[in-house]
Amino acid sequence: MNVESSTQEVLTTEPAIMPALRNSLGVLITLAAIAFAADLFSRLGIAIYTEQYLAAILGISLALVFIKPQSSQLKRSLNGLLALLGLITSLYLAVQYPDLVERQLDLTLDSLTVSAILFALVLEGLRRVVGITLVIVVLLFMTFALIGNHLSGPLQTREISLDRLFVYLGVDTNGMLGLTLNVAATIVIGFILFGQLLLRSGGADFFNDVALSLMGKRKGGSGKIATIASALFGSISGVVVSNIVATGVVTIRMMKKGGFKPHTAAAIETVASTGGQIMPPVMGAVAFLMAEFLQISYSDVVLAALVPAILYYAALYIQVDLEAAKEQIKPIDPALIPSKRKVLKQGWIFIVPFAAVILALFSFNQRPETAALWGALGALIVGVLKGYKGKRMGAKDILGSLEETGHSIVDIIMIGAAAGFIIGILNITGLGFGLTYFLVELGQGNLFLLLVISAVVCIVLGMGMPTVGVYLLLAVLVAPSLIQVGVEPIAAHLFIFYLGMMSMVTPPIAIGAFFAASIAKANPMKTALTSMRLGWTAYIIPFLFVTTPSLLLIGETSQIVITVISALVGVWAISVGFAGYFKDKLNFILRVGFVISGGLFLFPNLQGGDTSIIPKVVGLGLLVALLLVASFMKKTTSQLSPNSTQP
Repeated sequence: MNVESSTQEVLTTEPAIMPALRNSLGVLITLAAIAFAADLFSRLGIAIYTEQYLAAILGISLALVFIKPQSSQLKRSLNGLLALLGLITSLYLAVQYPDLVERQLDLTLDSLTVSAILFALVLEGLRRVVGITLVIVVLLFMTFALIGNHLSGPLQTREISLDRLFVYLGVDTNGMLGLTLNVAATIVIGFILFGQLLLRSGGADFFNDVALSLMGKRKGGSGKIATIASALFGSISGVVVSNIVATGVVTIRMMKKGGFKPHTAAAIETVASTGGQIMPPVMGAVAFLMAEFLQISYSDVVLAALVPAILYYAALYIQVDLEAAKEQIKPIDPALIPSKRKVLKQGWIFIVPFAAVILALFSFNQRPETAALWGALGALIVGVLKGYKGKRMGAKDILGSLEETGHSIVDIIMIGAAAGFIIGILNITGLGFGLTYFLVELGQGNLFLLLVISAVVCIVLGMGMPTVGVYLLLAVLVAPSLIQVGVEPIAAHLFIFYLGMMSMVTPPIAIGAFFAASIAKANPMKTALTSMRLGWTAYIIPFLFVTTPSLLLIGETSQIVITVISALVGVWAISVGFAGYFKDKLNFILRVGFVISGGLFLFPNLQGGDTSIIPKVVGLGLLVALLLVASFMKKTTSQLSPNSTQP
């Protein structure tokens, strides 16, 4: 027994230097991003291409992927070789990039070797961080690029040799070192650092106390606190799972103690944290990525995303409120609720980091990654000089922020590089146009059918991936086909963003729901299904704003007002039906009636207008009748209840 224990210890113990090495690489990624965002290289007189910076970040990320803890010496040795190979090859690409790109058409041996090695290592790194699905997608595109010229029809591609394809993907700016890796290695890193510093400066505790002071005295206050706190922090964090872990350890325990069932508490946290990605102004950094893709201003993206985000959280809040009433969940113990004045007095300073971001963007016209750096600096100053409740940031907190930022970005770097492969294949083969045409033809001129097909693709491709990575991939593969059939570009991109985001709560993967379930010690699948019910708007509203641009604040003011008010009433009615409660528990027929009435309020004008009035009038009449019936039944039940308690 002792021999076996000793053997197991040898197999599971790694050299003490490895954790320090991983943390050092994480810090190095973050420092490089800071230097790039601050234009430090040019200030020091060092001229570098953006692609050289991207290649260096990719190399460090590959090394970080491959030196994860392993159970045996053999695996550690193999991974060490892969990490070293990835680092050396990427640094060679970074140093020699100007020469390699100039000689790209010559298909030199070194450019081919570097490209092939990095292609293989990125796919293996991708498999390790997000699973095999996306790897298969890339390989299918690669195979199609090589054989597509033998096909006929819209999916026929240009003929291209394997060596030409490898070099194009590895060296050209339309391939691996293109837009998707660029935004991941600049904008996303900046906002992850901002979120990490804000968390450690006391910002997460401040958000939680704000929510507690606002909602603690209301019935089911713990669920409402979770909704608001997770929304606030989730908008900045950019990583759903990190948000669930950061806030869920507090809010889920609070909800369970307050009376919510474990799977319901986990589902509320999941939906609230996931929705932070769609909550302006930051939207987990996707707002800036969307502005880059669409070549529009950041403010246009934020305005368009505002109403759908309000509808999403309105539905969640309403269902939490009704669930609390149905289960008779009481408010938080008043002794645990801080005063609003005290919370704001201690935490008003956290306005500074957000103000810094806004000033950088709108007053000084800084790049998004530079604006994120301003926000990070603001959070650092606040944390070091003041903190929250007397707890200031120390050197350990700052170092931890740098380390965690580097670790958090690795998954997205792999996805960004892989998405670059797909973009490169679409460009060099002409498959991009053919795929768009094929999806449009598959919809056979039926916009709804095309939207359903696109929604399924978004959810499937997004499963298990970070939200930013999901958006980067879908913006390349799906959005162009929607735009091609006349969908507003901003509506198309928000559509794929919403449906891709909901892969975090949609079975069978539902990684966000499963993480929350583990914290709550709840059934994972039950948590995921409850999350789908609570977050129902994210499955429905995207279809509506595609056909009803007024929901994105596009159109005449009168149309926008009518559409938004109707949508809020519809969301309330459907949420009542799903919760099964209005003043008292509702029977099945009444629940269905509320859902139908809400659906009529949300019903779009299929003839292309924005205010289809007839369904709304019918929905209003049905809703009034349902409210009267439910109120009458409540009154009758109240009159009978004393007798019902008699033995």
